[in-house]
Amino acid sequence: MLMRQILDVYDLLDRADASGALAESYMRGLGAEDVVVTPIEGPKGHTDMIRITIPGTKGKISGGDAPTLGVLGRLGGLGARPEQIGFVSDGDGALAALAVAAKLLDMRQKGDRLEGDIVVCTHICPDAPTSPHKPVPFMGSPVDMATVNRHEVDGRLDAILSVDTTKGNRVINTRGFAISPTVKEGYILRVSEDLLDVMQTTTGKLPYVFPLTTQDITPYGNQLFHLNSILQPATATDAPVVGVAITTEAPVAGCATGATHFTDIEEAARFVLETAKAYGRGLCQFYDTEEFARLKARYGEMKQLQTLGREA
Repeated sequence: MLMRQILDVYDLLDRADASGALAESYMRGLGAEDVVVTPIEGPKGHTDMIRITIPGTKGKISGGDAPTLGVLGRLGGLGARPEQIGFVSDGDGALAALAVAAKLLDMRQKGDRLEGDIVVCTHICPDAPTSPHKPVPFMGSPVDMATVNRHEVDGRLDAILSVDTTKGNRVINTRGFAISPTVKEGYILRVSEDLLDVMQTTTGKLPYVFPLTTQDITPYGNQLFHLNSILQPATATDAPVVGVAITTEAPVAGCATGATHFTDIEEAARFVLETAKAYGRGLCQFYDTEEFARLKARYGEMKQLQTLGREA
């Protein structure tokens, strides 16, 4: 269970002066040795990027060959001050990711270490802007998506789980969380059976998978509609990316306060944790390597979908 970590991290983030420095202090108090905070000034404000690296027993950091998993908490901001007071729904992805980091550090102190390295990244902004979007307003971001990707999408990552609030739509009609098909190099691949198994085990329910369109996996800035930013990491890496969407039955604005459901975030975070355990041991695959090779041999590269494309 990660409920204690979620409550602790929520208290850390639900404040007007939330910052990377406060988060770093908290993580180091749990024994973190590798925490990097990078302040960034953007056209619409300031945010602090934070990266926590937790070495595994057989990870690349220690000279091993266990794969490295990235856990990215995607968001525009934790708050929309001064328009809204308090923690907004859009911050749920950061809350889940940082809670996973806190749990892994707690496990490490108690003698339980994963085999693979884990890299957790997100950013901390208590006063992000909002922007128009249908059916409900989007949370904006103080920095552009390309900048976020440059700081979060690390070349060391062999696979990525991208955790994001995904409540402002009418295509995911369940409360809790849902996962996406695997996205890699411009291809939307079939859903990982291993991840479905993990989800079914951790929730005790049939798994939920949310639909993706081609435009959802293209970069922001191309004037096309996107579900949200959950698959934006896939535009900046060749590693397989799976979205972990924190969801609701009815559309909820990302800038809404009082809309964070701790039990849903705990379920999503526990899914991420169990995936991390299995992935480092080689027991969980995000895609079939042979099938992907055949797909590319027959149909060629699709990496143009990772770019802004041609001008219309």
